[in-house]
Amino acid sequence: MRPLDPRLIRRIGPARRYILVTAGLGFLTALLILVQALLIARLLAPVLSPAPLSDDGLRWWGWLVAEPARELAVGLAWLGAVVAARTAVAWLQERLAHRAGVRVISEMREMVVAHVAGLGPRWNASGRTADVVTLVTRGLDDLLPYFVRYLPQLALAVTVTPVMIVVVLGLDWLSAVIVVATLPLVPLFMVLVGLLTRERSARHLEAMQRLGTRTLDLIEGIPTLKALGRERGPAERVRRLGDAQRKATMGSLRIAFLSGMVLELLTTLAVAIVAVTMGFRLIHGDIGVETALAVLVLAPEVYLPVRNVGTHFHASADGLAAADAAFALVDDADPAGARRSLGAAPALTGATVRVSSLDVLTPDGARLAPARLTFEARPGKVTALRGPNGEGKSTALLAITGLLRPDGGTVAVGGVDVLTDDAAVELNGWLAQVAWVPQRPDLGVEGRTLSLGMRQRVALSRAFDSGRPLVLLDEPTAHLDRGARAEVIDRIRALADRGATVVVATHEDEVLAAADAVVDVVGAAVASEEAS
Repeated sequence: MRPLDPRLIRRIGPARRYILVTAGLGFLTALLILVQALLIARLLAPVLSPAPLSDDGLRWWGWLVAEPARELAVGLAWLGAVVAARTAVAWLQERLAHRAGVRVISEMREMVVAHVAGLGPRWNASGRTADVVTLVTRGLDDLLPYFVRYLPQLALAVTVTPVMIVVVLGLDWLSAVIVVATLPLVPLFMVLVGLLTRERSARHLEAMQRLGTRTLDLIEGIPTLKALGRERGPAERVRRLGDAQRKATMGSLRIAFLSGMVLELLTTLAVAIVAVTMGFRLIHGDIGVETALAVLVLAPEVYLPVRNVGTHFHASADGLAAADAAFALVDDADPAGARRSLGAAPALTGATVRVSSLDVLTPDGARLAPARLTFEARPGKVTALRGPNGEGKSTALLAITGLLRPDGGTVAVGGVDVLTDDAAVELNGWLAQVAWVPQRPDLGVEGRTLSLGMRQRVALSRAFDSGRPLVLLDEPTAHLDRGARAEVIDRIRALADRGATVVVATHEDEVLAAADAVVDVVGAAVASEEAS
């Protein structure tokens, strides 16, 4: 985690205008704080001074707040106006920062979801999707304090602190030396506390993702567990995961409170050094009351923005950890082999799809499944892919859809390799011509109340009625009874008779008998030097 992550700043996009306005409001806040401090010094100096004031204790900064402000009516009126202006600027600054944060978080959610959607069904079946759900919902929500609190305070730190140091230097050089000498201690302790915060935030995100994964798995499996009478079994496990997340959250809060306490104590001691030094000099008459009051009011304002930067950075550390995880996900996982679309997808109506020497590595990299697969799928014909489980029938269909990039071979239409080159055709245009029904179709919310066989029939019916020229069916009769199987086979034949290109992965003898061509799909072990 970095205090100002360039990857996060690049994602600001349309919110950049809000961030720039927020920085400008930070500089305006610096001027208002300065005027407020000088007004307080003007008002209190006549009351605390043992003798009538003859000199202007604000020296050449006195032009900002004229000497008539020492009068109670004039000074209080000015002070009320400055306080009201500071309140309005702070409200506007926080409002704009909130808008910027919401926009950036929304963009990051879209980026992660779009990227994961492009990784294809094989990645989605890896079990990491629940972590992604937790990341884009609760995880990135924790990033809002980074924009609402941290970035505005960072803007104040680079505007208010330098301005205040210059003003203190103009009032009393010795106090300015003390402030400049003690100020670096604040970021030093921020770094020390931040090293501990980083590990705690990572553990918090991990606990939250683990709980989210278990909970989503439980919700998905509730119908099965209820059918087996085990729906109450996982309750204790979920309770333990909840306790782990609670402990991780409390640990993050403890670190945030600890950082605030450490920085508060440090800045209090630094201001105390200035105050004690000022007190001795007042006793010896080395400094005026008005000057001393101005320095004492301004000294805490020098440390406050830097201290708040550390406090809010640690408070937003969970969100930064989530952002880091989002960038790592996008950088590590390469959707569809980093396809670059350089041309429109060819028309599939009446065209033959030629698959040549298709190779796809298994996720562990130990086998090719399929290996050297070659066949032609012609319009008006049913091509059946046959082979044992695990040899790559479903994977071959995924490669043809373009949702999975093969490790070797080509998928060509009209002699042009359309999916496997770096210069592949536009994927959406290709998918718009393909109807694909996997083994376990996902119909969304409406399919939750349907049995697996009913979901299969609904998905097949949609594919048959889609009118798309290329139809890919993965075990279309696996979950159906005998009557439904015969109906599906008849519809597959009718679809091919209407001119569609149909490719079916199946074990069923009835489907194989109805096919015009049968292709055997086999896998192969990868040579040790190639696997390495």
